Amino acid sequence: MTTPTDSSQTPVGDLALLGLLQLVSPALPIGAFAWSQGLESAFELGWVNNENELGDWLEGVLEDGLTNCELPLLIRVQEAWANGDGQTLAQWNDWLHATRETAELTDEDLRLGAALVRLLGSLELLPEEGLLPQDPGYVTLFAWAAHMRRVPARQTLLGFAWAWLENQLAVACKAMPLGHTAAQRLTERLRPQLVMAVDNALEKEDHELGPVLPGLALGSALHETQYSRLFRS
Repeated sequence: MTTPTDSSQTPVGDLALLGLLQLVSPALPIGAFAWSQGLESAFELGWVNNENELGDWLEGVLEDGLTNCELPLLIRVQEAWANGDGQTLAQWNDWLHATRETAELTDEDLRLGAALVRLLGSLELLPEEGLLPQDPGYVTLFAWAAHMRRVPARQTLLGFAWAWLENQLAVACKAMPLGHTAAQRLTERLRPQLVMAVDNALEKEDHELGPVLPGLALGSALHETQYSRLFRS
């Protein structure tokens, strides 16, 4: 089994930070830029038409989606990786797949997870054989990479949320279109919301987990038959 990066001669905090930056970088070659997570459909349907409405949409997805699903799940999966608990890993990986309400959202999870497996394999950073769940999703592999880099749980969640926000704003810049200055204004607006989402996610109990995003699910389902589109979800 590959072990976490040796930190005997380099400060762990510096290595962990650089590892997290590598993991959330838009340059990470896993194809995340190809997915809008229902946002393109929201533009097409007229649900999101301007900067303020986009901010409201993103706040809603963050509060009712990531805060109740991906972020608290990351805590549990990263802990399972640290404990070498394959059964718990498989359980949460299956749970996440079950929360995906459309074929597009499921496909995104699986394809990003598979891409991250290929990347980590090329870097000789895959987990021990037998620990990796069947059809591992993006969250499961993100948690493994964070564990390998010795990134503390809170920073793992902040990094994941930041990558989500950057990707959503990049989608808006291409498809809305949203100007880059407006994107930075939304970043300023939502940065405190990311911190609040992480705070709330850290307090969630197992029975409280699960996204409540009927609008996003409907938009994603309609996007599957959208006539003209830039993104795969």
